Amino acid sequence: MRGLLILACIATCCANSWGQGREKYEFMRNLPVYADSLIADMTFPLAWGHSDITDFDVWKRTARQKVFDCMLTPPPAHAKGYDAKVLFEEQRDGYRARKIEIRLSRYYTVPAYVLIPDGKGPFPAINILHDHGAHLFIGKEKVIRPLACEDSTVIRDAEAWVANYDGQFMGDYLARHGYVVFSTDAPMWGERGQKEGPRRDRYDMIAGNMMMYGIDLSAYMTYDDIAATDYLASMAEVDASRIGCTGWSMGAYRTWMLAALSDHIKVGAAVCWMVTTDEQLTFKYRRTENGGFANCLPGLRRWLDYPHIASIACPKPMLFINGSQDKLFPVPGVEKAFRIMHDTWRSQGAENALTTELWDIPHSCGKRVQQRVLDFFKKHL
Repeated sequence: MRGLLILACIATCCANSWGQGREKYEFMRNLPVYADSLIADMTFPLAWGHSDITDFDVWKRTARQKVFDCMLTPPPAHAKGYDAKVLFEEQRDGYRARKIEIRLSRYYTVPAYVLIPDGKGPFPAINILHDHGAHLFIGKEKVIRPLACEDSTVIRDAEAWVANYDGQFMGDYLARHGYVVFSTDAPMWGERGQKEGPRRDRYDMIAGNMMMYGIDLSAYMTYDDIAATDYLASMAEVDASRIGCTGWSMGAYRTWMLAALSDHIKVGAAVCWMVTTDEQLTFKYRRTENGGFANCLPGLRRWLDYPHIASIACPKPMLFINGSQDKLFPVPGVEKAFRIMHDTWRSQGAENALTTELWDIPHSCGKRVQQRVLDFFKKHL
């Protein structure tokens, strides 16, 4: 009986304290109270124009290596290569759709979708990178219509999710216009998720546990995007000199990271993910989520901000679209990031290769945006 009373007392205390802060505290709204001081101390000494490196090619190599250093240990390559297997294939209107499995690491195989236009190749190709959306049940199926081999729950979920893309699967849209289109699940999404089922609140815990192994979950996403693009370049149907990448939201983050770190990528189009850290990790705006493990690379903000990393892609043609009604990315931070990137491209005589646009849209990737991305690829690929 005494034990039951103790447990009841503990439960009551926990219930009373839940949501009740102490008089003295150090964190508020997902940030430390000294966030402004942390931002003030971020000088980004390795950024182009801040660094004492004056040769742009040397700077690119140095900055890229610093990014890789902060990405921690990469997944080990498989000795026998990608070991690609076709799992299913179907004919669609003007192109074939395949589900394949490739070995991106000695640790794991990764499912992917590939769309191949009818006719004689090789064709230009696009690695299309899916979004986050706090929705982990599907990944590649967000951007390419699921194949008939998939479970009906996957198909229904994808058909519901594509509302974020105005009801149009962006990958299929690009394939109908003559591009090989390729997409994989990122770690934690789709067929790379949790056995117990997708739970957003588990993502951060698993990301923290991954760091205990000396590796980084967000970095594995980027390492896999690089390796998947290497595989895409090796396909007989693909013109390896004409490969681009695109994505919305987290897919946009993946896009400019991939363009900065992979020489196979010649063109990139990023929709709704660009900002500066001082406008992202701040108390200025009424947001409940600021950064997160999906783009967390340890220590990198001490060297480079987001637009500085994206600038490693210079002088490649790059398109950045953000929304003035997008509550995730404050317009002052977007505009500041755009200016930083334009300064870099201009310094290399390549300003015409960089296009930045602020549309009157929320966080979305509708048909008009997809048309703009297609037009950009038509021009540069």
